[in-house]
Amino acid sequence: MTLQRAALVAGITAAAAITGWVLFIGLPRWTTPPAVQSAPAVAASAAAPATSPKIRARLFYVATSSAKLHAVEREVEFGDTPTTQARRIVEAQLEPAPDSYLSPIPQGTRLRNLYLTPDGTSYVDLSGEVSRDHSGGSLAEILAVYSVVNALMENLPAVSGVQILIDGREVDTLAGHVDLRRPLQKNPQWTDAPAPETAPAAPAAQQTTGTQESAPQ
Repeated sequence: MTLQRAALVAGITAAAAITGWVLFIGLPRWTTPPAVQSAPAVAASAAAPATSPKIRARLFYVATSSAKLHAVEREVEFGDTPTTQARRIVEAQLEPAPDSYLSPIPQGTRLRNLYLTPDGTSYVDLSGEVSRDHSGGSLAEILAVYSVVNALMENLPAVSGVQILIDGREVDTLAGHVDLRRPLQKNPQWTDAPAPETAPAAPAAQQTTGTQESAPQ
């Protein structure tokens, strides 16, 4: 083989090798888009929020067939101190009544504050709606007052008495009948004897008693 022929063969072989590299190695590298790094897998659903611990407490409402308070067991948010637990109980008492019951407390009444003294006296500061929007009548007033008093003293042994304040001030009465100038004790006279029932979910709207009958304090 002549030198020229050898050089020609070598050139053709080199050209074929370069062409093969371009077609099968280089070109795919140049035309294939870079791999996209996949994002970390996201959980299908967000973690469920932690639920607050609950206790079961006896709250007091007026049964439609009775003119007395009836104890109903409901779930109440747990409080880590006696004062906090007392607040949670009163807040629950102010919520709408369960089905088949009426709330003795006027709709819109709020708990402004609550204090618990070392001797166990609980001062419950309610918003002005409790007096301003009250339907009137001594029995309706008695049931409103003792729903709060009984709810605290029935569920919290640390509470020795309950005095109701309105808008941060001591008052003589709620609606002209029950003396609120001193702490009150739980009064079974205004409570039905049957064991408490477990309440279903509360309705959206609150009801209040429209009782106008008179009764002794």
